[in-house]
Order: sequence, then C-alpha cells, then structure tokens
Amino acid sequence: MTRARTCALFLLSSAPWLTSAGCAAAGDEAPPRPPNLVLILADDLGYGELGCYGQEKIRTPRIDALAAEGMRFTNHYSGSPVCAPSRCVLLTGLHTGHAFIRDNDEMPERGDVWHDPELEGQRPIPDETVTLAELLRARGYATAAIGKWGLGWVGSSGDPNAQGFDFFLGHVCQRVAHNHYPTHLWRNGEKLPLHNPPFSAHQKLPADADPNDPTSYVAYRGCDYAPDLMIEAALRFVRDHADRPFFLYYPTPVPHVALQVPADSLAEYEGAFPETPYRGDRGYLPHRTPRAAYAAMITRLDRDVGRLLDLLDELGLRDDTLVVFTSDNGPTWVGGVDKDFFASQGGLRGRKAQLYEGGIRVPAIVRWPGRVPAGTTSALLSGFQDWLPTFCAAAGAPIPPGLDGVSLLPELTGRPEEQERHEYLYWEYAKRMQAARFGRYKAFRPKPSAPIQIYDLAEDPAESRDLAGERPELVERAAAIFAEAHTDSEFFRLRG
Repeated sequence: MTRARTCALFLLSSAPWLTSAGCAAAGDEAPPRPPNLVLILADDLGYGELGCYGQEKIRTPRIDALAAEGMRFTNHYSGSPVCAPSRCVLLTGLHTGHAFIRDNDEMPERGDVWHDPELEGQRPIPDETVTLAELLRARGYATAAIGKWGLGWVGSSGDPNAQGFDFFLGHVCQRVAHNHYPTHLWRNGEKLPLHNPPFSAHQKLPADADPNDPTSYVAYRGCDYAPDLMIEAALRFVRDHADRPFFLYYPTPVPHVALQVPADSLAEYEGAFPETPYRGDRGYLPHRTPRAAYAAMITRLDRDVGRLLDLLDELGLRDDTLVVFTSDNGPTWVGGVDKDFFASQGGLRGRKAQLYEGGIRVPAIVRWPGRVPAGTTSALLSGFQDWLPTFCAAAGAPIPPGLDGVSLLPELTGRPEEQERHEYLYWEYAKRMQAARFGRYKAFRPKPSAPIQIYDLAEDPAESRDLAGERPELVERAAAIFAEAHTDSEFFRLRG
C-alpha cells in the first residue's frame, strides 16, 4: 500500500462525522451494532429473468420472496454492459466516465492470455483505488469477496486481498470463470486445486458426435462445481463472523455461460421446454438441452441465495443484515442462451455488451427488516455507483468526496423527501459508445462522431422511436452530459 493511499484511508477512517454516525461519546450507552452487509451479484442475469420481474418460465422462489420482504427497484442500472467495468463502478462509486476500468481489458501486452494458463486476470485497479471493502474494514467490518473478481490477478495491485478484502475465494480471472468445472480456484493468494480434468470452456461438439446422446457431453463436466464451493465458503464466512459486523461480497459466476449445471438441478427442468441441442457453434461449450440448462443454472442460484438467507435466520441475524441482490449487466446472446425464448430483457431493447436498456438496466432488490418497508417498489433512478455510499451510510462509515454515487438510504428507509437524486447517469463502453439517462429520457450514440439518439423511456421503454430530430434541445443536453461526464483515460480513450 502506498503512503498516499494509507494517509487517505487514515483521514477517511478518522473523519469527524464517523463519531456522530456510529461511535458513542465516553459515558454514553454503546451504539447499536452496525448492520451486516451482504451484496449478491449475479453474472449476466437479465432484467426479466426473475419471477418478481415478470419471468414465467424460470423458477426463482427465494429471490421473489426476498423482493416481497423488501424493496424492488425498477430503474436501477449496472455500471457497464460487461463484467469488469461494472464491478469497478460497484466497488469504487465512480461511473465509467471516471472509473479506472472502463471495459474488459485482457492486456495483450502481457502475452497470449488466451493460451497461456499462467496469465490469469484482467487489467488491475491501481493501488491508490479506494474500495468499498477498505472503507468498511476501516469501520471494523470483517470483509470477504467470494466468487468472480476480474479486477486484477494475484499479486497485482488489483488482488482482492490488496483491495480491502480479508478473505477471498474464487476466480481472479474472468476467462477462467467461463468454465464452472475449473482445475482450480484462488484462496487468499494460493491456488486451490479442484477435482476436475483440464478442458477448454470454448469448444464445439465433435462433428462425429451424436448431439442427442448424453454421453457426447460427459467431457464437459467434472467433480467440483465451482459455484457450489463458493456458496459453501460464503456460508462458512457468515458463521465464522456472526459475532461482529461483516461485509460479504458474493459475485457468483452464474448464470454466465458456459452452460454447465449439476444433474440434480438439470433434472428439475427435464422435458420442460422444446429443445435443440447446442453444438457450441456460437462460443463456449455445447449442451444437449441448452434451455433447461440455463433455467437450471438460475434456479440453482436462487437455491443458493435461499441457503444464505436461511443461515441469517438460523443465526438470528436477519434483522441486523442489509441484503442487496443485483446483476452486473444484461443477458448474454451467445453460448447457447436463448434470451428471446425466456424474454430475458423483460421487453427492453438490447443485451449484454450494448448500452441500450437491455444491456444495463438490471434487477435490484434490497431487504433490511424493520428499516426497508416490505413489499415496496421504487422507481428511483439509481446505479451501481450508489452502493458504496449507501453501504457506508448504513455502516456509519465516512463517504469519500468526489463520488458519482449517492446514498440510497433515505429511499430505502421510507424518507423519499430526503433522497438526493441524480441529475443523470452516464456510461461509456468499448472506447466509443456513450449513453446517459436523465429524467425520463435516454441518450445513446455508438461513437463520438455519430448522431445522438434520444428515447422517451416513459412512453417508449423499448427504445423503438428516436426523438432526436424532434427534440434538438434534448440532443444538446445529452451532448453536454457526454462532454461533462467523460474524463480522459490512458487505457480507455474514446475513439471516432
């Protein structure tokens, strides 16, 4: 850790408002214990893939119950339409016009990352980055990240153990996470071997293999299903830290392809849908019943969420724990996933890797019994940059200056008149695309030299009618936002 960063964190942890927020003066009664914080991040789960958001074919009873017990957001946005930058926004409170990571960056200068198994991990966030985990640890929280990281490899400045997490288990590399039966996971900087044979997560079914024969797919399975190991580690972390405030960041790699799920979950959807075997011709691994596999992955994730919630009940921590469930971006369109069959975008335009609504509007559910009213819905415009200040406010930790996010605590706790509201939300992606949401309007342009598109989401949530020609004042407003929100980046310069 650099001296500058150490000093910055010391100043934050000793900020005067920390005392008023969470520490009692001498002679006073002890302050209430800060809440436990659980942040569950699904991977590529679409806005319409949960029952509580209108899904009719995939069963998600535990997450639906979570929504019934808390608040469901209908205008919540991920940090980006792809993995790494979305996670960077989530953990730093800065949108992609200011965040260090603005795209999935494989750093080709390191070598052939796709074929050298030693070159794990994407571009790391710098040492001086201040993360949510660091702020909470300074407040006295035990911290854990369990799942898919994607913000730096082991030993780099972006190593999760170097960015505020006491405990890490999972994938540091997004490429490795494409295989749910990997040869290893990482646990606190050490490689944890698994009982799985090595095989690529990107291959087609051999031309001479029978796509209708279950034995044709045996080579794409192993013994240790990584998401199962992750939920077990999450449960163990909660048990081990039940007597003190904890922050559990649980970025599961599900339901990101490849389509792989244990047989017991797949059996739940056997014969449920018309199926055509997926031979792997659109990336990732083949599967005999791709629709059933995808649905089963989401339902198994739902089961894991239920196990975590049940443990909070068992330990008497239900009322003392703020739980957030969301997704890092919209649904995929490759790897055998049939997003149209499942209406994965919930009627929105676009998907993962696009800045239309389907790529960035995501489910978001918050439960905190006794604080967040049960069975409520919020249309507040909000985004991933808001979770850092929200969690800090709930924990009584200082909120750093200069963030792009705002605390959602007033909205969550029934004080909407006190809620600070965004003037706009902003995204940039792929070194060319820009988008902004301001009020009821959405602006998008595929590159800086292209015309700006304008959509009225209140009347046209599917972004089917471009109003740019009719509303030049909105085009002008969007252009001003694009200019104001963007700062230059050494690695992610806008082109065109």
